[in-house]
Amino acid sequence: MSLLSHAEYELDRLGLNDDDDMNGAMRKHLLHMVKEFADEGHSGFSANYAIKCLQRLLHFKPLTPLTGEDDEWTEVSQISGYPHFQNKRYGSVFKDGKDGNAYDIDGKVFWEWLEDENGEKFKSYFTSIESRVPVTFPYTVPDEPIYEERKFYTE
Repeated sequence: MSLLSHAEYELDRLGLNDDDDMNGAMRKHLLHMVKEFADEGHSGFSANYAIKCLQRLLHFKPLTPLTGEDDEWTEVSQISGYPHFQNKRYGSVFKDGKDGNAYDIDGKVFWEWLEDENGEKFKSYFTSIESRVPVTFPYTVPDEPIYEERKFYTE
C-alpha cells in the first residue's frame, strides 16, 4: 500500500470525505500534502527526519536550542519601569528586564478528573501563571509540556 492510498483509506475511516465543502476541502488539502511528501522519495531515515523537523516548524518551535543572546529578544512591554522581552524564535519564552530571569509560559499544563452530567469521568486541562517554568540557556524547547495533576475545583 502506498502512502497516498494509506492516507485515503484512513481519511475514509475518519469520515473525511467529499460530501460537504469543509470536509472535502480538508481532505483535498491533506491528500495534497501527503502526495507532495511521498513524491520526495524519502527513505525510512530521511522521512523520519523530515517529519520531525516539519512537525516542529509547523508548531512554531525552533530546530536548535534558544541561545538567550540579545538578537533573540524583542521588547514587548514595560513592567514597573523595566523592559519585558519575548523571544523571537519561540513566542512562549519571556525574559524579565529587571532580573534577567527567563521563563516558558507553556512549560506546564495542569489537569484533574471531572465528571460530566452523566457521571462519566474526563480529564480537564488548564494553564495558569503557575504554568511558567524557568529557562536556562541554551534552552531546548520540549516537544510537550510537563503535565501535572492539580486540584482546582472543589466540591
